[in-house]
Amino acid sequence: MSNAATRIEHLPAHHRFVARLPEGDAVLSYRVTSSGAWDIRSTYVQLLARGHGTGGALVHAALTHARAEGRRVIPTCWFVGSWAAEHPEFLDLLIPGPSAAS
Repeated sequence: MSNAATRIEHLPAHHRFVARLPEGDAVLSYRVTSSGAWDIRSTYVQLLARGHGTGGALVHAALTHARAEGRRVIPTCWFVGSWAAEHPEFLDLLIPGPSAAS
């Protein structure tokens, strides 16, 4: 599976982005803080689907959507911070540190 073929759905009522894969859904979950930021809590890709860019596609979709809505992002999920470090054009969206989650 290629990253380009991954279709990402945003399910705002469930606070998640989902990629439907043959191996099972890949999911990025967030919560909305009192300040309106998105605290991205987890990014999960089924073991058999890992290594093909799906996790990165989920993070890219979430950060692109956050930017379009004027939101900041708390990268509680380690993968989000790691991915953003390799994509510095998104670093301005991140709110560092766990104390920023309130």
